Amino acid sequence: MLQEGNKAPLSIKIKDSDGAAVSLRDYKGKRVVLYFYPTDDTTGCTVEALQFRDWSKDIGKLGAVVIGVSKDSPKSHIKFSTKYKLNFPLWSDEGLQLIKSFGVWQKKKFMGREYMGTIRSTFVIGERGKIMKVFPKVTPKNHGEEIFNFLKEIK
Repeated sequence: MLQEGNKAPLSIKIKDSDGAAVSLRDYKGKRVVLYFYPTDDTTGCTVEALQFRDWSKDIGKLGAVVIGVSKDSPKSHIKFSTKYKLNFPLWSDEGLQLIKSFGVWQKKKFMGREYMGTIRSTFVIGERGKIMKVFPKVTPKNHGEEIFNFLKEIK
């Protein structure tokens, strides 16, 4: 997993919910809260998305944008975003390029079964593309507020 002080991979292109190519380079000069989550419309992922929805305006006032990334399709993202009235972009990384480059594609365990999947993690990326803060293995409840408080402290 990438660490604080590492350069974020700015040039990897994946798709947004509309299927358009996007990359972190598009946000150079802005502070980015990039959060990785396993899958759309599941319990933990919904709690986390609602946290960011409810805190994104306040996070924005501190000069940061929120972007969610999962391996789900753009079509799935549109459905998820519409259902919960999400007010930030979701990016589709079906090929796992960005997910793997951040090191969040890892071995997981559930009910005694091991499998590869996305570790719920958040990265705060500075205006010049350096990772300012890593929140590994995030607990969804109150995570939006946790990010807001971090950004408020460093403002």
